[in-house]
Amino acid sequence: MANYICNPKNWYSLSLSLLFVALLAVLPGCGKSSRGGTNEIAIGVVLPITGREAKPGQYQREGIELAIHQINQGGGIFVKELGKKLPVKEVFYDDGSDQAKSAGLVERAMSADNVVAVLGGYSTALGEAESVMPDRYQTPWITTGAAATTIFSHGYQYIFGTLSPTDLLGYTTAEFLGSVVDHGKLKKGLKLALVLENTDHGVDYGRGIDKWIQEHPGYFNVAFSEKFDLGSTDFSGLLQKVKNARADIFLADAHLQDYITMHRQYMQTAMYHQMISYGARGPEADARKALGNATDYIFAGIWWSGKLPYPQVTRFAVDYQASAGHPPDSWYPATAYDAMRALAKAIESAGSLNKTAIRDQLRTVELNDSLLPGQVLRFGKNGQINTPFVIVQNKPGDKVDIVYPPDAATGETIAPKPR
Repeated sequence: MANYICNPKNWYSLSLSLLFVALLAVLPGCGKSSRGGTNEIAIGVVLPITGREAKPGQYQREGIELAIHQINQGGGIFVKELGKKLPVKEVFYDDGSDQAKSAGLVERAMSADNVVAVLGGYSTALGEAESVMPDRYQTPWITTGAAATTIFSHGYQYIFGTLSPTDLLGYTTAEFLGSVVDHGKLKKGLKLALVLENTDHGVDYGRGIDKWIQEHPGYFNVAFSEKFDLGSTDFSGLLQKVKNARADIFLADAHLQDYITMHRQYMQTAMYHQMISYGARGPEADARKALGNATDYIFAGIWWSGKLPYPQVTRFAVDYQASAGHPPDSWYPATAYDAMRALAKAIESAGSLNKTAIRDQLRTVELNDSLLPGQVLRFGKNGQINTPFVIVQNKPGDKVDIVYPPDAATGETIAPKPR
């Protein structure tokens, strides 16, 4: 052995071998002590914590981290192949609300960090950018905040989503307004003004409204429909067109910051509509703080509400308050929380950290104590869930009520909106 080591050629070969072993121990994905090794389960999380989508992104991260905390408090996820429970480790990246950066960070998590899955993709724009990566790296991806049907229409095999499709949001919005007509609070034949974000999300929302109107002739007519670009600062020209249309109901599909900006400018026009909605936005604390009582009587179709009468929702609200230091804001943390719980259940069912095995289990997983309306979360054939929406309406004094469907309602619909 001594002669072997003393030989210069053999010493050079041995040195290279030792260097290679050392590199394996420190490079991502290599060695048992690395990220995602057998001592922990690495989950990538890519969300906007800065930029225009920072607030919803923060709330979604808080939902994921609460789920991870609770899983780890219980000892982690049991992996049958390894014969033990492993804790979950979050590998987090802030995409800054930027599409290109978001896609690149998902790619980095999947290719370099050895994660078994990635959660994230808040908003249609960021979700669409991220969705091309999962099949490329054969790594499951669950979007916690993107609902456009285009994301799930490409035949991708590794993508999932915990938001029901946006066309169902549009359809439910029209269905709710139809029920208000049926109860005699609004008249038939009212004119709608639609203002839609210039994304696939906006297209889906408008399509859902149109579908319900076509199926129920005589209820409503679309008098105006126009798109706007995300992040606009001046909606005065668009709102003047809305005013000229003399519609009875104003329906916009907007993200949080656009909702705040647009409604502030809406109030300056002195317009009146019998009902007002900004799609899935309305009850957010930031909007009510920025706009005050100008948000009263706005209604929204949302994927979840803390007013749902389920015991698990009550527990979640208490745990979230203790963890985040504030109550859940609108629907954002709940869909992310359930995404992490569904993933944990799929990993345990797979019995291994094999990413394809986890993907296969996600296809059949059922969360029977889901926070979401209906209390059961399961992914459809295209990877997207299809749980119902709830309609909430802002009331004076910062109150919010579920007003639709009737079996979940916590208050009556106020319609038409008081002048």
